[in-house]
This record gives sequence, C-alpha cells and structure tokens, in this order.
Amino acid sequence: MGFGFGFGLIEALFPILFLTMFVVILSVFVVTLVRGVGQWNRNNHSPVLTVDATVVAKRTAVGHHHNSSSHTHHTYTHYYATFQVESGDRMELALDGQEYGMLAEGDRGRLTFQGTRYHGFQRT
Repeated sequence: MGFGFGFGLIEALFPILFLTMFVVILSVFVVTLVRGVGQWNRNNHSPVLTVDATVVAKRTAVGHHHNSSSHTHHTYTHYYATFQVESGDRMELALDGQEYGMLAEGDRGRLTFQGTRYHGFQRT
C-alpha cells in the first residue's frame, strides 16, 4: 500500500514518459542528420559559381561544451560572412577563421561558392 502521495501513478506513467522522450530525442537527431546530408548532397550537385560580390556583414557564433564527467571544457567559434551580389541578393556563407580574418565589410571582389559552400573571395 502506498503513502497516498500518488507514487503509483508516477510509477505507471514513467515508462510511457520515458519512451515518449526517447522517441522525441531520436526524432530530432534523425531530422537533423537527414537535413545535413540533404544540404551536403544539394551542394555537391550545385554548380561552382564565381560572381561579383560585396562583403556587407561579418559575424561569429561562439559556443561551448562542458563535459561534467571528464571535467573538460571546449569552446568553438563559427565564422560567417554575408555577401551581396550584383542582383541585390544576399547570401550568408560559413567560412574558416583565416578567411574570415582576411575579409572586411565593404570589400568588393569575386566570390566563388557552390550552393551554400564557400570556396573563396578575391578582392578586385
């Protein structure tokens, strides 16, 4: 017999809640994986283009990961640049830190890219 705190109900619902959370987390993982593979595939099937463009913005996204079991801490930075092409369209592309450091807002030149994949920028 219980203590009257509703523990029997919690014990009965726990397997259902556990399974539901497992399915939700697994679904998010699978959707993320499928989207990443899909973007990779679209980039591979896109032509490599070189167009006149202007660097209109730069940004970074800094994140960190802390593993409490091994007491390690990892910080990472993602670098992005927004380019505007002659038609007025803008695109934000991820690039590495060295390329990011070589760009300045207002730079004009020839942007080479493939889908959402940055290949290079040559100032003119």
